[in-house]
Amino acid sequence: MNALAMYNKITKLPAGNWIFSKAVCLVAPYFGSIKPNFDELRPNFCQVSIKKRRRVQNHIGTVHAIAMCNMAELAGGTMTDVSIPKKARWIPAGMTVQYVKKAKTDLVAIADGTGLDWTINGDVIVPIKVKDTAGETVFTADITMNVKQG
Repeated sequence: MNALAMYNKITKLPAGNWIFSKAVCLVAPYFGSIKPNFDELRPNFCQVSIKKRRRVQNHIGTVHAIAMCNMAELAGGTMTDVSIPKKARWIPAGMTVQYVKKAKTDLVAIADGTGLDWTINGDVIVPIKVKDTAGETVFTADITMNVKQG
């Protein structure tokens, strides 16, 4: 079963988003370090949130830069996975990030692939914005996804 079909099936259950998020972290354990929650997933869109808690904070009490990189890669990678053609494959090839302002609250990462061409062979740049609870962007990432058609 592919990720989108699993998401659509599991999220119909009580606590389905939580169950799906845990399942993803079982497949890719490192993402569990940020305790992500998948808020929404569909072709060309993924939204993942995290709580600001001690484990993701840095020495000044804000969300650590690498925690934001982690959630950006999770949102961007999952969105890519459910957006590419059925027989295509992908792998992240690079990431450029901008730390816009201190991340002092819970966060949401939004990967929006609207307008991206998933039918090419080669690099696709996936934009991700991380926003705080006021809706202000605190971090941006452009992840280069290398896509190979099957």
